[in-house]
Amino acid sequence: QVHLVESGGGLVQAGGSLRLSCVATGSSFYIEQIVFMGWYRQAPGKQRELVAEITRSGSTNYPDSVKGRFTIARDNVKNTVYLQMNSLKSEDTAVYYCAGGQVVGTARYWGQGTQVTVSS
Repeated sequence: QVHLVESGGGLVQAGGSLRLSCVATGSSFYIEQIVFMGWYRQAPGKQRELVAEITRSGSTNYPDSVKGRFTIARDNVKNTVYLQMNSLKSEDTAVYYCAGGQVVGTARYWGQGTQVTVSS
């Protein structure tokens, strides 16, 4: 199977930046079948929401709330996806989850989550 491991979360002041990383480990057979990888977040009392997603070919998608501030990138050789977050706001505070799947928008694999806290 596939395991996703996130890193890079932490505490940052508003206006600052953080970069999250997520590496896929496990079966090469299943990792190569992953078409899309993405980042989701969940704040206390709120539903989990998509933050960014990227296909194996490099197509990206962002919600308006992060467009222009967040950038997702993917290294298919290293089986790693990154999320560069700039101009962070207090409302970006959440647990961020890495996800991946064989169908765009349908996550089959999930990471354990990493906390991002933005202080105002």
